[in-house]
Amino acid sequence: MADLELRIEAFVKLGNFFREFYEYNKNGNEQQDHNAKWFLEFNEKITMAKHQNGWFTKENILFAMAHWGNVLTVDKLEGWLANYPLENIGSKKIALIMAGNIPMVGFHDFLATLITGNRAFIKLSSNDTILLPLIAAHLIELEPSFTDKIIFSDGKLQEFDAVIATGSNNTARYFEHYFGKKPHIIRKNRNSVAVLTGGETTEQLSALGEDIFRYYGLGCRSVSKLFVPKGYDFDDFFKAIYAYASLIEQQKYANNYDYNKAVYLMSEFDILENGFLMLKEDTSYASPIATLFYEHYDSLEDLHGILKENEEKLQCIVSENIIPNTVPFGKTQRPGLTEYADGVDTVEFLLKT
Repeated sequence: MADLELRIEAFVKLGNFFREFYEYNKNGNEQQDHNAKWFLEFNEKITMAKHQNGWFTKENILFAMAHWGNVLTVDKLEGWLANYPLENIGSKKIALIMAGNIPMVGFHDFLATLITGNRAFIKLSSNDTILLPLIAAHLIELEPSFTDKIIFSDGKLQEFDAVIATGSNNTARYFEHYFGKKPHIIRKNRNSVAVLTGGETTEQLSALGEDIFRYYGLGCRSVSKLFVPKGYDFDDFFKAIYAYASLIEQQKYANNYDYNKAVYLMSEFDILENGFLMLKEDTSYASPIATLFYEHYDSLEDLHGILKENEEKLQCIVSENIIPNTVPFGKTQRPGLTEYADGVDTVEFLLKT
């Protein structure tokens, strides 16, 4: 267990670094001498990441780092791992095929693989090749025993023991074909929804804006659809989310807003809009950027059945405890260590592989 303690200690140090780096950038805190080199390098690489992927703004990258900084603590890591028989720890080579939709999206898989003593054999998304190698380099400096545990591959993945792959419904078919004979977790498209009753407070609706707009709605934990009762008045919702109006100043977001609005108008769809978000009644779950779908429900009992039928399409359901197993308003982009993507326990998978 000594090795496990070293790994936990390394990730705790990484969490401390994330928090210090966030405070340095956001609040002008004094730079710690021991972090000077890494602060400079992280700021340079964050600028490079933004050039590579226009959705990776510094604000969103810092948000992701701050979140993980708050998660990577001794108490939280030890509490998380206490649920598993870690005497089964091995050292297998785990292929990690990363998505690239939001900053640090594959970090939980990276963490779970390394914390359980396995080697991470990583294939990065072409949209996100800068952040994780930088984080890995800093982690290796904190704990040199990770040096031969982290491998990045530019080519075809070969000679591994298991795979965790995240992608679209189309790439999932490809993954199943090539990796289906190996132990695997293969993730497809998922979306998140919110259930409103009309009784929500302004604070709750404003917090819902964080669930909708963080990362420009590109994450699987981003709310892309609302379920509302018949006759629901969207005025209070629009007022509560007005604080996010500056989103339209981001050129890529504005381009998507203008394009999708033109498509809706030419198709003569009825939409509600406030200058930076469009609402469209639609039974689908995956809404385009700058658009939020909505659907009316007759009763919460009926809605519960609908959500149950579609659970494989859903990552999170946001509500004020009116639907079982829901996430509070404003919390979808702050998942805990046990909130596994697609509800599949990654650590359990790794221990049984």
